[in-house]
Amino acid sequence: MKRLAAAALAFALAPLSAHADSHMSLPDLGGREVVIVTENAYPPLQFVDPASGEAIGWEYDAMEIIAERLNMTVSYQNISWDAMIPAVSEGQFDMGMTGITIREDRAEMVDFSDTYMTSQMRMLVRADEDRFTDAEGFAANADFLVGSQAGTTPFYVAVYDILDGNESNPRIQLFETFGAAVQGLMTEDVDMVLTDSTGGEGYVRSYPDRLKIIGEPLGTEDFGFIFPRGSDLVAPINAAIASMQADGTMDELNQRWFVDYSMGQ
Repeated sequence: MKRLAAAALAFALAPLSAHADSHMSLPDLGGREVVIVTENAYPPLQFVDPASGEAIGWEYDAMEIIAERLNMTVSYQNISWDAMIPAVSEGQFDMGMTGITIREDRAEMVDFSDTYMTSQMRMLVRADEDRFTDAEGFAANADFLVGSQAGTTPFYVAVYDILDGNESNPRIQLFETFGAAVQGLMTEDVDMVLTDSTGGEGYVRSYPDRLKIIGEPLGTEDFGFIFPRGSDLVAPINAAIASMQADGTMDELNQRWFVDYSMGQ
């Protein structure tokens, strides 16, 4: 079980206290205990701080604020990406969070919250990459490899929008986590990693001398939290998300994690 350290939590909530009156009309869950599962491998949304060893990120800060506004108690468990949606679908956990793209096929297994973030699919490459500048250039050279996690939106974009539609194409090198794929890129095991702009920009800010984003966006995706089908948590969480969008809290979280934070700090 991973929780934000007291200092990190104070850092997360203190600047947002001015919005305290904005949630007076939100549902009160009476201290309800909610178990949230995540992967802790997708900076800056959720990851393990290399300096402190604590699990931190945009989603942790957002969930602490949501918990305060709804009067619920949260705890966290870790699981691999490929097991997350089935585990939440089976009711092993109350919620899941890890930058999950809202998609119709997934909505057949789990309920989604309303969108809390919209991102674009981008190409992440090494900072000195000059052999290709867009998806067409990458696809044209059979020697170029893309790193990905199986079953993710970037995986399907690589298969169907860039390559030949063959999910077993040997040009797709699979990694257990997104972070491992980025490491594979930096060590030249692969030539490109597809990422949403959220994660990609976070890595570029932290490693500006090693990574860059190239080409035009390859599509837009909306992120949502996931729940077992029929969960009574969806409506309260949606109400809290709406309140945070209305009072500027989401903008402040975006500033903190996508502009101010660096994994090198």
